[in-house]
Amino acid sequence: MSLVNEVTNRADNKCELCSSTTDLNVIEVSDSGEDQSSENHALICKKCENDFSSEAPDVNHWRCLTGSMWSEYPAVQVLSYRMLHKLKSESWANELFDQMYMEEDNLNWAKRGISNNVKTLDSNGAELNAGDSVTLIKDLNVKGGGFTAKRGTKVTGIRLTDDPGYIEGRVEGQMIVLKVEFLKKG
Repeated sequence: MSLVNEVTNRADNKCELCSSTTDLNVIEVSDSGEDQSSENHALICKKCENDFSSEAPDVNHWRCLTGSMWSEYPAVQVLSYRMLHKLKSESWANELFDQMYMEEDNLNWAKRGISNNVKTLDSNGAELNAGDSVTLIKDLNVKGGGFTAKRGTKVTGIRLTDDPGYIEGRVEGQMIVLKVEFLKKG
């Protein structure tokens, strides 16, 4: 039996991520480091395939991962992990990401395919790096801090987070997480 037929039969002719039955393709899941077996391939629809390369995937489409993340097939688990990682800024996706369990080999495979070169940019599009200084461009209420960080406050020695939309910095002696959209470099 050919690889394509084997994967298609395994998936019951449905996308292994969202269960769509149209525009299906067998894809090799990257960075497997193994041979051309069906374990390293998945049957996915064009919508899912396009969203993987998109900067702004259709968030609601990916709620389907609540089921597919528990697939018995490693390639499907890896794809689910990677998309949940991409959507971690969504509370429901972050919750699923935290619940996900994978064997160590599959987890390492999933992590190998995640790009770590995402840049953290300030409100003007300038790249932020660990240790930089930034200035607040808006008054911000600090939740749980009991104070307002005023516009023009300088935050020095910032730390980057896993999410490029946020940085950590010290304001009025407290370490807080700040959204980069309210910051400018310098």
